[in-house]
Amino acid sequence: MTEVTAADAGTASIAKPATKPARPFFSSGPCAKPPGWDAAKLATDVLGRSHRSKLGKARLAYCIDLMRELLKLPETHRIGIVPGSDTGAFEMAMWTMLGARGVTTLAWESFGEGWVTDAVKQLKLDPTVIRADYGQLPDLGQVNFADDVLFTWNGTTSGVRVPNGDWIPADREGLTFADATSAVFAYDLPWDKIDVATFSWQKVLGGEGGHGVLILGPRAVERLETYTPAWPLPKVFRLMAKGKLAEGIFKGETINTPSMLAVEDAIFALEWGKSLGGADALIARSNANAAALQKLVAERDWLGNLAADEAIRSTTSVCLTVEGADEAFIKTFAGLLEKEDAAYDVAGYRDAPAGLRIWCGATVDTADIEALGPWLDWAYATAKAA
Repeated sequence: MTEVTAADAGTASIAKPATKPARPFFSSGPCAKPPGWDAAKLATDVLGRSHRSKLGKARLAYCIDLMRELLKLPETHRIGIVPGSDTGAFEMAMWTMLGARGVTTLAWESFGEGWVTDAVKQLKLDPTVIRADYGQLPDLGQVNFADDVLFTWNGTTSGVRVPNGDWIPADREGLTFADATSAVFAYDLPWDKIDVATFSWQKVLGGEGGHGVLILGPRAVERLETYTPAWPLPKVFRLMAKGKLAEGIFKGETINTPSMLAVEDAIFALEWGKSLGGADALIARSNANAAALQKLVAERDWLGNLAADEAIRSTTSVCLTVEGADEAFIKTFAGLLEKEDAAYDVAGYRDAPAGLRIWCGATVDTADIEALGPWLDWAYATAKAA
């Protein structure tokens, strides 16, 4: 294996490393498939059948049951499969529940800013907005929990997460809305502190896009059953029927037609996670991947973390700084790796500071993170010499 020191990197082109990551899939969404995944392994009996058939509803309910089991979700919380990926799930929650009291939104990356835009420009709620720059976390002590509070648990585009749920009081008056799409199956989430959570299968499970998951705690259900928003709701957002929660949604009776192939793909990933030991095993895999990547960073003085504070640094969507890099350099850097099939989709998010973003979720193998190091050296030196 070819090695390069930090002093040498960037002064001259170096030889290509001899070993590549076996699965060079480091995209932060859609993410790497689980190890051993093969389309031929997916159950196909339900394909071509109605999602409302006995078999279709059974498979959807089984998928929900697996998610509950792996997330160790209490029976007090309902799980629904909804349209529109994580965005659809979060907007469904906003449109159906906000407006009953004040709103506070936290934003430290692009998706949090998206929820601010929805609250301000679409719902016209005049929220309190608490912001921080990329790589930073807002002062959580400023949050007024008499309001409904919107935040991303793990900022996919900034690599910044909330450290835990200790900042959320048990006796809060408002609801907490957590966009948890890069956090579920990667952190031990405190479900007693989360009233609404959303995610998509395409992150830590390595599933397909297009479907969201909406998790409602009992306080969120109470809000739905006692409050009617002032604005009209499109059909795909409607969670109520005849003044009651549409319970069927949380038993596999989806609002619109789901892709049963995507459902089977999610089931494959969930069964894989269960076979490893459940959520604890998935969290351990993600932590091991993040630790391996941080070892690579520590060994290279031209690499750094956008989130300098380890306590708020993501262990899934890890965002890295590259010394002297601008957007054009990162494009060249990432393009070199992709051309060599050494690493795919590692450029940082388009709205974030120029840098790299390496997904370290559970479906990535630690050995592939380790094999990435020499290729980062090669791409950096090659791009600098160009």
